[in-house]
Amino acid sequence: MPRWKDLPDELDPQVKEFARQLRQVVDRSGLNLTQLADRTHYGRASWERYLDGRLLAPKGAVVALAEVTGADPAQLITLWELAERAWSRAELRDDLGSEAVRLSRARTVTTSATGPAGPAGGSPTSRPPVRQGPGGTSPKVSGGTAPKGPGATSPAGPPSPEDAGPATPGRRVRRPALFLAGVVGVAIVTAGAFFLDDGAPQKAGTTAASPSPSASPHPSLPPGVHCFGADCTGKDAERMGCSGNLVTTAKSVTVGSTLVEVRYSRTCGAAWGRITQAGVGDVVRVTVGSVRLTGDITTAGDTIAYTPMAAVKEPGEARACAVLASGQEGCTP
Repeated sequence: MPRWKDLPDELDPQVKEFARQLRQVVDRSGLNLTQLADRTHYGRASWERYLDGRLLAPKGAVVALAEVTGADPAQLITLWELAERAWSRAELRDDLGSEAVRLSRARTVTTSATGPAGPAGGSPTSRPPVRQGPGGTSPKVSGGTAPKGPGATSPAGPPSPEDAGPATPGRRVRRPALFLAGVVGVAIVTAGAFFLDDGAPQKAGTTAASPSPSASPHPSLPPGVHCFGADCTGKDAERMGCSGNLVTTAKSVTVGSTLVEVRYSRTCGAAWGRITQAGVGDVVRVTVGSVRLTGDITTAGDTIAYTPMAAVKEPGEARACAVLASGQEGCTP
């Protein structure tokens, strides 16, 4: 049975070449994955993902591999840089595709929610047409007095002096009618806005704006990093790209022969616990406030275990503890 699985077909050629070179270095060293994890301080599961092309190895892991195998670090780092650019381009294409889908869905929802303003697409405040008389002129308003006598003008002619003044009955009726139409129009617009906003009250003097689908709750992250702060809680540091050269040891303590550490990534705004030189049955735990996460060693030969990440503002918020199979316990300050 071959030692390595076939690399995924969808991988970029430069990423494939980088993974093949890593495999050759490991093969020449004669190390198995457990030994490789022990000597580089990167987990066995992480090395499986790196060598199978499912995750791009961080630069720190590449440097550690060169150190423990005697490979040329300059050559490996050059290949890593090419692969990292290709990996970032692929992630950018995926992000743009997802963004296009979200924008398309947002436009579809907006169009179906607003729609035309009236039965024929007109404004709900449009004034109704004035009804015309038989001769194409506006009829006399009810309540007016038609002129009589030999000198009287026709309805289509100029108004008589009696009709021109502000106190004529016709003008008194017309103005309330126009006012009432305006009030009805305002009521229709208000009701439409209420239903389009699902009846949500708005503060005076403010305009409600829907959030942009591309809004991000965290700062811009470097290529290969997939979470920040609360988004990282409960997730694997290696998988999220928060380890490698982005991590430091904030605190440490030795329990027996086992090293207990608080690992911290400022880029990801998160910390986690790690134990090294450990054995089967040993457990590591990280505590941040009310959040408590654990990791353990269950496979013979493994010597490293780490917890999922927990969001922190400062590394001092996190505390790591180890409970060994021998019964010994200890925690970082």
